[in-house]
Amino acid sequence: MTRMIHVFERTTHEAHEWVNHLAGRTGWGNEREVLHLLRTVLAQIRDHLPLDEMAQFSAQLPIMLRGMFFEGWQPKKTPVRERHAADFVAAVDKEVGDVIDYRGVEDIKAVFAVINARISRGEVEDVRACLPQELRDLWAAP
Repeated sequence: MTRMIHVFERTTHEAHEWVNHLAGRTGWGNEREVLHLLRTVLAQIRDHLPLDEMAQFSAQLPIMLRGMFFEGWQPKKTPVRERHAADFVAAVDKEVGDVIDYRGVEDIKAVFAVINARISRGEVEDVRACLPQELRDLWAAP
């Protein structure tokens, strides 16, 4: 039982590190809003990926974030057909746009930078390769 509790503590700590890292990049002070941005961008990435790549990417997320990554996933609707960065940004804007500190593309790029720092380079490159060129242009190579 102690070992199980340790797993929960570790994954909570890892998820919190991601949130803190993103908060530092965005300058946002509200952790709940930072987590909301992270979850929203991860869900948009998820919905653009083929199943195999989605599974490989999610395996490198902390367990808690992995659960959030799959929350609300509708397999029949993925991968999405839209291929434009503007649609990706609009979907994030719709979910996060009411946050006072939200700066659109700049904050989405901050999420990409955190992913680059916390996921293996090879996996980030694989995920980016699955995205349309317009999205790859937004997401700097690791």
